[in-house]
Amino acid sequence: MSAGKTNGARFLDSLGIAYQIREYLVDPDDLSATSVALKIGLPAEQVFKTLLTTDTSGNYRFAVIPGNQEVDFKKLARAAGLRRATMVPLKDVQPLTGYIRGGVTVFGARKVYPVLADETIELFDTISVSAGLRGVQLLLAPQDYLRATQATLADLCKDAASAPQPAHNPSQEAAEWQ
Repeated sequence: MSAGKTNGARFLDSLGIAYQIREYLVDPDDLSATSVALKIGLPAEQVFKTLLTTDTSGNYRFAVIPGNQEVDFKKLARAAGLRRATMVPLKDVQPLTGYIRGGVTVFGARKVYPVLADETIELFDTISVSAGLRGVQLLLAPQDYLRATQATLADLCKDAASAPQPAHNPSQEAAEWQ
């Protein structure tokens, strides 16, 4: 499978930013960042997912968080200076970004929206983000990502204690480790 250059890769090329392309087999029933992390051989906290969010006035922002985390909308709103923030309905994501679920990236999006990145992005030498196409990830230095996106760093994730805990399901755990 060779995707060639994606819009995300071309965007990084235009800025002279070094990156690697990592391709993986897409399971349309599991587009989760944790699944992508397993397929490309990185810890889930190093694979960042890009979420499109909105406020009560219809202003849009990208929230970029680790693949094993959930966005805390109160923290996001506070970091953006908003009263409230929510996810953009899935049906609106492609018209607003040009990308489909599982392939959303800040790079080369239809419009430029402000970007907030979780502060943990700086903990790694390399991070992975979508290249703008399902099955293709871009690996690059977090500093280069932050420079290219002009992202604002903030604590955007739910605390472990406040995050909803899934019911214990041993067969599900076994399936996830295979």
